[in-house]
Amino acid sequence: MKKFLLALGLTLIAGVAAAANPQVVLDTSKGPITVELYPDAAPASVANFLQYVKDKHYDGTIFHRVVKDFVVQGGGMDASMKERPTRAPIKNEAAKAYKAGLKNDRGTLAMARTGDPDSATSQFYINLKNNDFLNYPSRDGYGYAVFGKVIKGMDVVDAIADAPTVPGDVPATPILIKSARTSGSK
Repeated sequence: MKKFLLALGLTLIAGVAAAANPQVVLDTSKGPITVELYPDAAPASVANFLQYVKDKHYDGTIFHRVVKDFVVQGGGMDASMKERPTRAPIKNEAAKAYKAGLKNDRGTLAMARTGDPDSATSQFYINLKNNDFLNYPSRDGYGYAVFGKVIKGMDVVDAIADAPTVPGDVPATPILIKSARTSGSK
């Protein structure tokens, strides 16, 4: 009986801990995608993403880069491919996230950046497969910071990945992020 109660207690604690992670619903023109964020592993990346959600920065942006069997990337361009203004870049947390067990595996959400490891602003990508070469330390010694995971709507992500593209890996028909909201908010 003690073992049962202990197991039940641990299950409840694990459930409460998992429920404490923020979730965001990306309502796209292909359907909704729900992502769970991991602030314990990547606090600055999660805070950055949530601030852009709160500011409604992602509303009306598109997935502007779709590379089949690699990633879908969005969060920075509007439907006319005009880049949205951003806040200052954040420090790369790939090492911290990797050591906490977050990897660029299929369905995970990570910060996009330039060749400068500390250049991530609003753009993010969703891995379509396990992209181990993006994990810390990667080829450049820094890697790409994973900070969340798709928990509902991976079929929507796959539908985005199947979209026909034009040169530059841009979808031929814009795939819109109509809104991004924390779960339970409007």
